[in-house]
Amino acid sequence: MYIALQYHSITNFFIMRNTLNIKIQKNLSSKLHEFNLDTAEFGKTPTDHMFVAEYHQKNWSNFRVEPFQPLQISPFNLSLHYGQTVFEGMKAYRMQDGNISVFRVKKHWERFNKSLKRMAMAEIPFEVFQEGLHTYLMIDEAWVPSAEDSSLYLRPFMIAYEDRVRVKVAEHFLFMIVGSPAKQYYSKPLNLYVETHYSRAASGGTGTAKCGGNYGGAFYPTALAIQNGFDQVLWTDASTHQFVEESGTMNVMFVIDGKLVTPALTDSILDGVTRDSIITLAKDMGITIEERKISVEELEKFFQENKVQEAFGAGTAAIVAPIGSITIHDRKYQLPPYSENALMFLIKEQLNNIRTGKSEDKYGWNDVIQIGNRVNP
Repeated sequence: MYIALQYHSITNFFIMRNTLNIKIQKNLSSKLHEFNLDTAEFGKTPTDHMFVAEYHQKNWSNFRVEPFQPLQISPFNLSLHYGQTVFEGMKAYRMQDGNISVFRVKKHWERFNKSLKRMAMAEIPFEVFQEGLHTYLMIDEAWVPSAEDSSLYLRPFMIAYEDRVRVKVAEHFLFMIVGSPAKQYYSKPLNLYVETHYSRAASGGTGTAKCGGNYGGAFYPTALAIQNGFDQVLWTDASTHQFVEESGTMNVMFVIDGKLVTPALTDSILDGVTRDSIITLAKDMGITIEERKISVEELEKFFQENKVQEAFGAGTAAIVAPIGSITIHDRKYQLPPYSENALMFLIKEQLNNIRTGKSEDKYGWNDVIQIGNRVNP
């Protein structure tokens, strides 16, 4: 999927097909020269601009790219009181030819709308999602890094934008896209604690939606785990606490006896885009895939029999995050040291090669924006 554009040296502006009549206000004082990718914290430094669209009276309008700036929100704003907030996590990559690829735009858009529907929020048309994303990226394309294991992390999100202290479904919404350059999310293998008291999500709840409340509700038990020396919680099902579900910011996967085993999706597990991509690549590698319920008891048995070869998290921010240990009922099970030939790393390399154009994108996952040979140093 390509969009035609050209670079106009006099106006310092990208000209593209603009079917939404997106208004563009350029930031005249870029902060890119102050940014150091090697020392930056994940998600802390914004690019120069943001995309904004508004939903009001059952219509999307007021499409614009403007300088990154604080929002003006009334203390009566419904999102602050009743939690109508939904977001996505995506990444843009610098390709070998200097162009930019955005990974699996349609899959993210579909999941975003699924989350919005669950939260009784206005769904967004694909053309608004995609064209807003493309326009924003072409204005801030210099922020897409080219260093190894780097990307521009993208955060599309929507909030209720109605001002009323009353329990009701909002009718006015604000959709935005912001971004921040990033390297690896986790720098070392994680130590996880299997949580059997607190719950992340219950059947029939909002577990499959990327809404703010899911993450807010997970903070306290995660903070307790961190206080006890762990990095993240490995969540179990809310009704019985007998089955493994996911971990913090990621889906969870295991290599057991040469098979890739991961919890089957339910209405309390997020349908991860990276999870889906890893399963697709693993199948093409001839790896046996098991998507099924995994009980805590079964996982502990596999550890005791030394059958767990790898354990890792899978998510947009982390891509793959090696797990160093898992503590079950106060007993710590250590994973073996990982070599560069571990399955998770081989799949991660394949993903990166597809995203950066080193390998053929036979799955049609890349949404490519043609920039030319203006590669970021």
